[in-house]
Amino acid sequence: MVEIPELLAFRQLTYGGEEGRAFIAALPARTARFLAEWDLRPAGPVMHGWAALVLPVERADGTPAILKLQALTDETGGEPDALRAWDGDGAVRLLRADRETGTLLLERLDPGRTLLDVADVRDAVRIIAELLARLTDRPAPPGMRNLGDIAARMLDEAPRALALLTDARERQLMLDCAAALREVAGEPGDRLLHWDLHYENVLGADREPWLAIDPKPLAGDPGFELLPALRNRFEPADVLWRLDLMTEVLGLDRERAAAWSLGRVLQNTLWHIHDGERRLEEEQEAMARILLARRPALRRR
Repeated sequence: MVEIPELLAFRQLTYGGEEGRAFIAALPARTARFLAEWDLRPAGPVMHGWAALVLPVERADGTPAILKLQALTDETGGEPDALRAWDGDGAVRLLRADRETGTLLLERLDPGRTLLDVADVRDAVRIIAELLARLTDRPAPPGMRNLGDIAARMLDEAPRALALLTDARERQLMLDCAAALREVAGEPGDRLLHWDLHYENVLGADREPWLAIDPKPLAGDPGFELLPALRNRFEPADVLWRLDLMTEVLGLDRERAAAWSLGRVLQNTLWHIHDGERRLEEEQEAMARILLARRPALRRR
């Protein structure tokens, strides 16, 4: 019997709604089922992320692997299709998948080595940019959730939600983010996006130095991918050179990438408002002000 981590259970029971509660209730039997059906042997302590249980295993032939059990949502449902499309090119390789439950069998990487271990932030940003250039260099598979739909919902929700912010300057700042998003939302793109490529979602590997894990994929513009790497190990003075480096590596227009990044700031803020927050996070506010202040300069390049 695999023990469910307390923090994973707390997050799903607190934030996952009915689906989260059902996932936690089904998790012990589901784990036992796939260990048996896929002929797997537990080979290490249970790990977890925000929404998934991760169990090191060995296959019948002794090959090391990872069994990932997660709640099936709009964000996680496209993961096997994205991993199949990448086929190990810059991302963890998918070995098996059960579409009904969202359960995945993945190649085993090194969970003890992430981009947080890269001392030079410039090196870490370049690594993540080079991975994103590879991952977004293909169209999204049919049926993938679409950035255009997500942007439209954000713009529709923004006026009502932002009215709940208690600081008038913060409200105006987020309305400016919405205006920037509106400029690019009509051309949302069709590339296969990871959406959540922050430093802890890049692991060391044997067949390549670094590989991406845990996508929440969608079809869209690669400019929507940059914000996590702009924020990780955040320093306000780093924002613009990080934007320059990433747009250069990915071959993106800086102005459009800045607008999509402001859209990501808006997205994060809308989530926080939904969770009851009525003031901006300091980091989100700083990111918005830096990118908005430099948009005319970016446009002249």
